[in-house]
Amino acid sequence: MKRMVLLSLMCVIPAVAGAQEKTMTEDQKTLYFLGHNVLSRNLKQFDFTPEESRYILMGLTDSMNGVEGKVDESYGPKINDLIGKKQAGVAKQEKEKGKAFLQKMAKEKGAKKLPSGVIYIAMKEGKGASPKATDMVKVHYHGTFPDGKVFDSSVNRGTPAEFPLNGVIPCWTEGVQKLKIGGKAKLVCPSDQAYGDQGMPGAIPGGSTLVFEVELLEIVKAEAAGEMPQIVTPAAKPAEGKK
Repeated sequence: MKRMVLLSLMCVIPAVAGAQEKTMTEDQKTLYFLGHNVLSRNLKQFDFTPEESRYILMGLTDSMNGVEGKVDESYGPKINDLIGKKQAGVAKQEKEKGKAFLQKMAKEKGAKKLPSGVIYIAMKEGKGASPKATDMVKVHYHGTFPDGKVFDSSVNRGTPAEFPLNGVIPCWTEGVQKLKIGGKAKLVCPSDQAYGDQGMPGAIPGGSTLVFEVELLEIVKAEAAGEMPQIVTPAAKPAEGKK
């Protein structure tokens, strides 16, 4: 945990340096990108205030410069408590924002609210069979937040995804079973049917309502599926205890 947080905190250094430098070398630009676009994701999700960020930077700067710490090791265990409080606050805000959006989408033409709270909106009818939860499927998908910002898209990558349908978030397991091959639907997923209060660090804030446009391309036969693939898309099921 400490190592992860320390690495994450490094994001603030390149951002400050970049702001001070009028001209950066290629290496400096790379370091800036590392901090601004990669490492910062681990901290950004906690919505630290500028004042809180100041103390994070102070601690990191002292450590990097070999300055003796201003507090003792007894504060290490408090990190989890602080992070937990910040996560809970972010999740609460996201859920509040999601409520109005879910109500709006439930009124869309053709929208069906499933027992779980997932909103299913058919976009294109398919033909033939529908998958079972235990099936391997091949799909194209486009995932956005309610404001339309894309967080992941096999469509944009140009490569369909394959996965066992019971190995993804509940919203997908339920919704994709309603598609027939060639069909396409919009799935509006409440947070408890997606990534819950935990979210997906660096990609999806806790409490987020998610929107997926999913097209079922194929139900993959067992012999063609081969070895079970590692699921790397944001639709992958959260680890136990992190729903």
